[in-house]
Amino acid sequence: MALKATGLNTHVWNNNILSMILLMLYPALLMGIVWLAAAAFGALSAGYPVPNGGAMGFGSQFAGNIIGSYWPIIIAVCAIWFMISWFFNLSLVRRLSKSHAVTRADEPALYNMLENLSIAAGIKTPRLEIIETHARNAFASGVDTKSFCVTVTRGLMNSLEPDELEAVLAHELGHILNRDVRLLMVCIIFTGIFGFAAQMMWSNIRYNMRYGAMRRRTGKSNGGGGIVLILALSAILWLGYMASLVMRFALSRRREYMADAAAVQLTKSPDSMMRALMRIAGRDAIPGLSADVQMMCIENSVPFLGLFSTHPSLKSRIEVIAKMTESEIPQLQSLAPASAETSFAKGGDKAHRNPWLIRTRR
Repeated sequence: MALKATGLNTHVWNNNILSMILLMLYPALLMGIVWLAAAAFGALSAGYPVPNGGAMGFGSQFAGNIIGSYWPIIIAVCAIWFMISWFFNLSLVRRLSKSHAVTRADEPALYNMLENLSIAAGIKTPRLEIIETHARNAFASGVDTKSFCVTVTRGLMNSLEPDELEAVLAHELGHILNRDVRLLMVCIIFTGIFGFAAQMMWSNIRYNMRYGAMRRRTGKSNGGGGIVLILALSAILWLGYMASLVMRFALSRRREYMADAAAVQLTKSPDSMMRALMRIAGRDAIPGLSADVQMMCIENSVPFLGLFSTHPSLKSRIEVIAKMTESEIPQLQSLAPASAETSFAKGGDKAHRNPWLIRTRR
């Protein structure tokens, strides 16, 4: 069946505009966090008698002076962080995911499949990498044609039929075509600033809690004002971190539907995409993978911080594909195994059961 109009070009344009907005919004968010931190510092460290306007007024004035004096340094630090992450994103993702690059000589069938899809999409063939794990997953990364990369797991390669694997590769190419990859990488880069600062502040709090009692016993403590200040700064930093995460979650869920649509458009086989998602269901967890990389995967059944879902459910994605292409949803029990079932990573098989298999057994 032909795919109904999905507005893919509009989605690409919106992503390009949103990338530019985020590039301006994140520095503004960083400036706001610095202002709040400076205001808290000024209010809590105000001497007595309190200056005109009270402690809060003094804190606001102090924060304004800090921003007015040091905003070029703040912007420069933000720009340096961004440039480092931009140019070294491939090596950073590779280190986080423990993947390794492969060539046509290493994996000829997989490489040829990706190359053929890239030619059909009219783009340069991305780098190809593999994670040696039984989990079934894949993701695209990179910020430009020089760094675009498609990474798949060994378990995915061993467990999917060729047309299903082709659909997954097309899905990841869809993220590249839609500029989802670059947009998400920008989010990850700037979220890392707040996450790193919040972690450093939390380490400082634990240090003070551990050694505070010792200082008080030796008479070297200067009171609880320092701890209150650190707690206030930590709360502000975590607030900024959570705000940046909300932006990422807003982007992550819709992008999967659009990449599914792009895959169907590339392969002309909605059935292959649906069957691939069914085989991935419940088998996606990659042991030790960071939350940032998990959000980039075709499926992430592990909620972020145990609370937030980063991807729409596979059930809803399959239903959307079936509705948009006017196709029948495949029956899982009719799917022949692509390869002999293997034992999965520790806890993976038990912790993430396949909901489609559960449903068909009823």
